[in-house]
Amino acid sequence: MRYSRQNKILELINGHEIDTQEKLAALLKKSGHKATQATISRDIKELQLIKTLTPSGKYKYAVNASQDKPASERFVKIFRETVQSVEHSGNIIVIKTLPGCANAAAEAIDSLRFANILGSIAGDNTILLITAENANVASLTARFNEMRR
Repeated sequence: MRYSRQNKILELINGHEIDTQEKLAALLKKSGHKATQATISRDIKELQLIKTLTPSGKYKYAVNASQDKPASERFVKIFRETVQSVEHSGNIIVIKTLPGCANAAAEAIDSLRFANILGSIAGDNTILLITAENANVASLTARFNEMRR
């Protein structure tokens, strides 16, 4: 639930100019995620969000681009804690996650820039990866299973 909500927060701040926790709470509620102000405050801290100046002169929440801990480390942690299974067929890898966590887990894969992955598509709880060749599937599947440990 937490990762699903935090993933939605990242999606919302990338798509809207959100300047207050109240506005964030309202948008979260609209998208089906109920959260208290204290929860949102904790999420902002965990996600290491900052307020940046927009071209219109207002401040909005944004991801801190200069944070010490790379985003990839956070995404790998999310990947580890949310992925339930990794299967493959031909040049396709299917990864099942907890509900609402596929986008964050797919972002982990994308941010790590694995070679031989042509693309990824994430739904609510499923990620579809297409590899360049069938020969790449076994090593990628093994790496994903290793990331789960």
